[in-house]
Amino acid sequence: MLRILAAGITAVFVTASPVAYAQTPANAAPLSAADLGKLTDMRVNIVKAALQLTPEQEKYWPAIEDAIRTRAKDRQARIADMAKRVAELREGNPIEVLRDRDPIDFLQRRADALAQRSADLKKLAGAWAPLYKTLSQDQKQRMAFLTLFVLHEVSNAAEQRSEEDEE
Repeated sequence: MLRILAAGITAVFVTASPVAYAQTPANAAPLSAADLGKLTDMRVNIVKAALQLTPEQEKYWPAIEDAIRTRAKDRQARIADMAKRVAELREGNPIEVLRDRDPIDFLQRRADALAQRSADLKKLAGAWAPLYKTLSQDQKQRMAFLTLFVLHEVSNAAEQRSEEDEE
């Protein structure tokens, strides 16, 4: 049980790492694509290890892993696009940037990003559904623990970011 708990806590920290990455200061060096790929690999491996899948359950895992990787890749692309947009805006004259802002364009970009996130989340939920039906009560409890812990960490990170923004 202690091993499972340790694996679960490790999974949470690795899973919450994208939130920490999103919180890095502007002057910090961003993680490379290879580093982000390694983080995704670790997250996938830790979640799989924490669940301790049976051979029958293993057949459902490739779809879940693909959905996790697709979601991570799409998130990285959205962050890169956003960073590029911010860099372009910083290069311009602040007065011109304010004068030339286009709220409709902003709303369209935001809608596209949300649509992509929605599609990725639906794919992830669809991939998890068949496996979740086969999980034992113990596996479901471990998954619930991981989920609650990750949500708690994400909430704390969002609250901390909000406090930093206020300062």
